[in-house]
Amino acid sequence: MSSPSPAAPVLSHLDDSGQVRMVDVSGKTTTQRTAVAEGRVRMSPAAYQLLASQRNAKGEVLNTARVAGVLASKRCAELIPLCHSLPLSFTGIEFTLDDAAHSITITATCRSDYKTGVEMEAMTACSVAALTIYDMCKAADKGIVLENIRLRYKSGGKSGEWRND
Repeated sequence: MSSPSPAAPVLSHLDDSGQVRMVDVSGKTTTQRTAVAEGRVRMSPAAYQLLASQRNAKGEVLNTARVAGVLASKRCAELIPLCHSLPLSFTGIEFTLDDAAHSITITATCRSDYKTGVEMEAMTACSVAALTIYDMCKAADKGIVLENIRLRYKSGGKSGEWRND
């Protein structure tokens, strides 16, 4: 198998023979890393009203989702098989409510001073926060939609800063 050119993308979790492997970060430099993920939860007007007014029978939905997202970021390596276990210096979850669209945008930010990025931690935090909202609101609307979970920003490491605006 020939070496890819510098411009050719590669799958870093496959070795030269195509076998799955954990990426070796032992030679990498520790740098400050940040990642921001975003996703959206869309629901019926009735379910949204219950969430927005905090009358959900299971308790205060957004604070529960915030805690769930933070906990998930810290357990990312237990969920994603080849993900490195890394020390997080910060995880923050923010919610933006859109009354007209009956939706909640979730923004998860993770930071670490380590040898590999925190993109997976931010996306896991965002995903689990969205799933928690679904779980707590499903009695009012089984058709809740989780959508557009994606990386919005990352910084640090060899590849530097990247944005998905």
